[in-house]
Amino acid sequence: MINKRIEEIKLHGIRELFEMADETTINLGQGQPDFQPPSDVIEEVHRAMLQGKNRYGSHFGLMELREEIARDQSRYGTPLTFENVLVTVGATEGLKIALEGTVDKGDEVLCPEPGFVVFQPHVRFARGKPIPYTLRKDNGFVPEIEELEERRTDRTKALIVNTPANPTGAVIPEKRIREISGWAREHGILVISDEVYDRFVYHGEHRSFLKHCDDLVVVNSFSKSYAMTGWRVGFMIARADWIRTLATLHSYTVACPPTPVQHGVLYAMRRKSDFVHNMVNEFRERRDYMVSRLRQITGFHCGTPKGAFYVFPSFDLDITSRDLALELLKEGVLTAPGSAFGAAGESHLRLSYANSMDNIRKGMDILERVSGELFE
Repeated sequence: MINKRIEEIKLHGIRELFEMADETTINLGQGQPDFQPPSDVIEEVHRAMLQGKNRYGSHFGLMELREEIARDQSRYGTPLTFENVLVTVGATEGLKIALEGTVDKGDEVLCPEPGFVVFQPHVRFARGKPIPYTLRKDNGFVPEIEELEERRTDRTKALIVNTPANPTGAVIPEKRIREISGWAREHGILVISDEVYDRFVYHGEHRSFLKHCDDLVVVNSFSKSYAMTGWRVGFMIARADWIRTLATLHSYTVACPPTPVQHGVLYAMRRKSDFVHNMVNEFRERRDYMVSRLRQITGFHCGTPKGAFYVFPSFDLDITSRDLALELLKEGVLTAPGSAFGAAGESHLRLSYANSMDNIRKGMDILERVSGELFE
């Protein structure tokens, strides 16, 4: 029999609508780049397979890859070694074991809302209690210390933060990162920072919690930055003793990360290429177009996201976000209802600009028409 705790966790609303779409649907709901990994990176994975690198590897991950990740992430201001790195099966697995390895039954975890759909379920899987804290539109969807303090109790074990953020595209400024880190340190609260979109910052550079936080676990991934969402390779950064402990849980969960694709990721990190830079520039152009169009649609209000590849406009229409997403889906456009990201996401839609400019134009035309019909 399935236990009640698992039965109560329902499949999130994005997946529900995704399953209803077909191949003709304009997909503005996807959370993945519409690019392919560089061809020579794909060839490197093939080469690794042909060379027999198809067996189990270290549960910590490929040593050379851990060293490369440590060098790369040290640019955020904290010297790291391979001992601070665990290679995971995507950031999703990293987040799951970070929570299962630190949260005890009944512990409370502060989760952003609107926030990524896996945060609160993962807390429940760990037998913890998710406590939402609200990210407010009028504050740029950035965490506020006052809100965190209001939600804190003597059971608060951890705080989840996400920058750049899904679904809002918000970027937490360094000043606020310092303030949050100081607040967490004062109250003995673990910070779990999802920094998957660190390469997708359109104004300035990514600022990491690594530079400012002591009790910290960072989860990240290569899925977005190298357009390899299906390869499922991510990583976790934490204190060396924490990594050794969490690696045991990781080993019992997945045995080890996939061997051939780790060699491809290592090659991708070491090669000199403008791939990521060019992809980000393309996304910036699409973002600017989508924001401009949304601001012209009656009933919609849209700020300019500073990171990731989503916009999160609010709307004044007399309809729920799920019903609006269903109406758009009937007309051939897939979007994500704001309610899928928590109650604070209601009256919003998440739209991804990880699609061709031609499809974005078509999708905006349909959204404008549907919105006009509903607003009459």
